Amino acid sequence: MKLGFIGGGNMAAALIGGLLQKGFQAADIMVAETSPERREWLAANYPVTVQAEPHELMEEADLVVLAVKPQQLRQILLELSEPYPGQLFLSIAAGVRAADISRWLGGHPAVVRAMPNTPALIGVGMTGLYALSGVSQAQRQQAGQIMQAVGVSVWVEDEALIDAVTAISGSGPAYVFYLIEALEEAAVDLGLAPELARLLSLQTFLGASALAVRDGEPPATLRARVTSKGGTTEQGIRVLEESGVKTAMLNAARAAAERSRELADILGRES
Repeated sequence: MKLGFIGGGNMAAALIGGLLQKGFQAADIMVAETSPERREWLAANYPVTVQAEPHELMEEADLVVLAVKPQQLRQILLELSEPYPGQLFLSIAAGVRAADISRWLGGHPAVVRAMPNTPALIGVGMTGLYALSGVSQAQRQQAGQIMQAVGVSVWVEDEALIDAVTAISGSGPAYVFYLIEALEEAAVDLGLAPELARLLSLQTFLGASALAVRDGEPPATLRARVTSKGGTTEQGIRVLEESGVKTAMLNAARAAAERSRELADILGRES
């Protein structure tokens, strides 16, 4: 499989690095990047073909990863040469619907939309994938293989659910950072030094997440195990419940999903 990237930003670089680590051949990867400085950086860090324009890439790549900013995607696709039959497009441009990408490619049927999150940059990402009906099973496997190079991927069969994926795993790291920030501030308020407060907060989130992944139990079950009757944790959980933290998280996810839908409408509009 010949693989081409249009755009060579951080997520593209993470994917390239992950693919190379998993045995993908550097000779089969091409990157089109308009920035001379970024091209120089890519060429210095990865033994792949780096070029300024995507024309050669379009002629050779079996799978084209669209890794440019969402606001740039429409114009770039309209300027591309016509895709050849069987060529697969995998978009990691946030908020752009697969049907719009297909339309901008002249009705090309083989488009997969991916929603990765920032932990993909260190190989522990979570990606939601959606494929148009014109994508074959083999092409779905190819798209999944690409995204699994930087973490875990799951498929949804209704593109509207990508908005939910965006609200949970796409925006989710920011929610986690927000909670780490709050826990760190609480630790300082209780008299701990800032450096110690950060270490305690980060390691607690890391350890709790690892334990939840390993055990596979529902979070409510894991929470109950460490919430002794009349103990300190029970008091803390009681305050969180009374403060409506869980409801606030639900409202935050709903707001993020709604904004994802709004942005897709905006980005999909023809000028």
